[in-house]
Amino acid sequence: MTKTSYPLKLPNSMKAAAQRLAREDGVSLNQWISSAVAEKVGAVETSSLFLKRRAGDAKPADLLWFLDNAADEPPVPGDERPA
Repeated sequence: MTKTSYPLKLPNSMKAAAQRLAREDGVSLNQWISSAVAEKVGAVETSSLFLKRRAGDAKPADLLWFLDNAADEPPVPGDERPA
């Protein structure tokens, strides 16, 4: 596995939180950040693959039928977004 360096600038509060979490995990800050990035990449790639499989061959135009046939009714109690 080849490695590369990347100068990372973080707000002081973010770095302090990451240092604390790395210390709690018993790893270096560099290892903790590398693991966090790998976790995020995996999550994004996994969700992207899931959504592509779920969509199948659907195209944006395929949704027009649903929009055209949606009820034109006012919202009912319970439709509100939570604050």
